[in-house]
Amino acid sequence: MTDRDISDSWSPARARKPDQNTRLSRTPEVGTTQPSGVPATGSNFKSVTQQQDKNTEGLPINNHSEESFDTKKIIGKLPRWMKSWVLWSILLTLIPSGIGFISMSMLLKLPSAPNCPKIFWPLASASVRLHCASLAASKQNVNDLLQAIALVRELPENHPLRGQINTFLEEWSRDILKLADQSFQSGNLEEAIATARQIPEDLEARKIVEEQITKWQSTWSKAEEIYQESIKELGQRHWQSAFMLSSKLLRVNNQYWATTKYDELNRIIVTAREDGDKLYKAEGLAKGRSVDNVLAAIKLAESIKSDSYLYQKAQELIPEFGRNMLKLAEAKMDRRDADTALDIARQIPPIASLQSEIDDFIVLGEAQRSAWIGTVSGLEAAIYQAQQIDASREVYEKAQKLIAVWQLEIEDVSRLEKARTLASQGTINDLTAAISEAQQIPDSNPRAQEARQEMGRWRSQVESIQDRPYLERADQIALLDDINSLQTAIAEASQIRSGRALYPEARKKISTWTAKIQRIQDQPYLDQARIIAESGDLNTAIREAQKIASSGRALASEAQTAVDSWQEQIRARENWRKAREVAITGTPEALAEAIRLADRVSNRNVLRMDVNVAIDQWSQQLLQMARSQSEFDISQSIATARLIPRSSSAYRDAQEQIRTWRQFLIPRISPTQLPESSPTPSPEAEQSPASPISDGL
Repeated sequence: MTDRDISDSWSPARARKPDQNTRLSRTPEVGTTQPSGVPATGSNFKSVTQQQDKNTEGLPINNHSEESFDTKKIIGKLPRWMKSWVLWSILLTLIPSGIGFISMSMLLKLPSAPNCPKIFWPLASASVRLHCASLAASKQNVNDLLQAIALVRELPENHPLRGQINTFLEEWSRDILKLADQSFQSGNLEEAIATARQIPEDLEARKIVEEQITKWQSTWSKAEEIYQESIKELGQRHWQSAFMLSSKLLRVNNQYWATTKYDELNRIIVTAREDGDKLYKAEGLAKGRSVDNVLAAIKLAESIKSDSYLYQKAQELIPEFGRNMLKLAEAKMDRRDADTALDIARQIPPIASLQSEIDDFIVLGEAQRSAWIGTVSGLEAAIYQAQQIDASREVYEKAQKLIAVWQLEIEDVSRLEKARTLASQGTINDLTAAISEAQQIPDSNPRAQEARQEMGRWRSQVESIQDRPYLERADQIALLDDINSLQTAIAEASQIRSGRALYPEARKKISTWTAKIQRIQDQPYLDQARIIAESGDLNTAIREAQKIASSGRALASEAQTAVDSWQEQIRARENWRKAREVAITGTPEALAEAIRLADRVSNRNVLRMDVNVAIDQWSQQLLQMARSQSEFDISQSIATARLIPRSSSAYRDAQEQIRTWRQFLIPRISPTQLPESSPTPSPEAEQSPASPISDGL
């Protein structure tokens, strides 16, 4: 308990004033406190009574005998119970204990804490300021820490508590820096800087504030740079590179960037990658010429949500995909397929930036479809529809040009309709009149091309009517199917001149009749060549047939086929003859050569049966020779057996024999020849019929 905590009305003089009972009894107050704080005992009883019994001037009384007499007299007058030593023993025990308990309670009782908000600070003591500043600082927020600093910072430098004050100022300044760093770590850079710069400039901690701010700004700039680089890679759809860059945020000395922003960036990358795959697929579909594919591409682009990094890219692609559909519709319209074109345009989903073009295309397409009907009423309807396009539209000029064209067409359409009506009668005169009517349409008119097409069709009808009798007479004459009749029919059909409607049909008939004449003329020669070939004189037959084959006439191909067949027979006979001659030698090499020559004979040749028999016989001879050779040279016997062809009946036996001979060529190793580290082969291994080594020999 300090002096400032004790009430001013409570003075030491009043505390030392004896009470009335003590003066009467002269009994010392056990447990009372001397000025030095040492409790009084019975040994200083005399000094205490002397201190209390003073005169008005404060001097001590020296008449001891009188004092003694009075005391005895008084004691003698006391009641008997007050003279009991037991009673006094109990009192002397209880009274000091009670006084000590009361004194200790008063010593331990703390003063009430000052009410800091209501203190008038200009008159407040340093201890009060420190107390209230400590309370404020304990709240550990910036405003209270600054208030704590302000409370004690104004105390003079020579104040006795300056050392403690400076310690607190340093501690509270660093607490502010810690709070600022917490703001920085939680992602509030500007708040962290503002907090740190609130530390008074005259404090020691202020020296490191700017340095700390520079570190924060450097860390923040580095993190932002990493973030933006990753986002840039996303824009180029480099997903792997974006992921690698984002991982650098984990090494940034900032919790906000290493956790919140890192997680945010990774979510962006994952979503962008998924959406990027969608856009890749959509772009691929949109490149096709299929309306369904382009519609699917638009749906994929529309499925990308607004919070996706690629949302803007998707929104840019949707109008492009819609324009692709519009181009498909325009292509159909260019081919005058108005129904399909309009159907495609109406399937395009609502697209704000493209809707006006779609609407104008549909209006103009409806007008063109009406105009293509080819009637005056259709043209009038087309003009009315095209006039609905406002002057502010991009296709306004195109609509006006079409209106002008259709207005010109109305008069000529009337002529063309009249010409078609005349042509529908189907007679030469009516067709000729229709052609004359259509010829009045000038070449500069939009309907001029259509008129020319109609006139060409009507001229073909006229020419067909005029030339059909020639073909009909030629057909009747050709029915006799002899050379003279066919030649007459050709002459009749040849009257149809080139460029006429029936000229292609006439030339086809003439070609057929000419081929018949050539067959009639050349067939005897080819038949004679075949007779000669059947007699065995193939060379003569070939010479006769080649006369027809090289002429380019109707039977040339058939004659050439016969020549090829006879030449193949000659070669087969020659090979068969040589094979038999070579086989006479009887050596393995000769027999192998004979088999090779004989095998050249085609399977379609009549000699092939004899050839097969001979090949089997020669193969058996080779097998017997090989077996004979095996008695003195197994390697040679294997080489001979391998000459036997796969197609012969002896081939399988030869292969079995070769495997048997190869086993004899495997070197047998005795147990004494085996390496020490190798185990002794078992009897089963010694009896093994073959091994990879033997099979390779």
